[in-house]
Amino acid sequence: MKQTAVRLPDETYERLQAMAEKTGRTATFYIREAIEAHLEDLEDVYMADAVLARREQGDARTVNLDELDSALGLDG
Repeated sequence: MKQTAVRLPDETYERLQAMAEKTGRTATFYIREAIEAHLEDLEDVYMADAVLARREQGDARTVNLDELDSALGLDG
């Protein structure tokens, strides 16, 4: 497991510490939970942005549902 440092605004830090104290968990637990909960969403956003940029540059294209069905042999 790797370790990293995170700088937080004072208000966020205080909220995190209060939650840890109220629940008996560590602040590290909640930081890890938050990152894991949102990392996949962030990856999806960045992937979509990259695909959109490729499409705008003409390096990728889209297909409509009928074309997709036909390509997958589902049109019959």
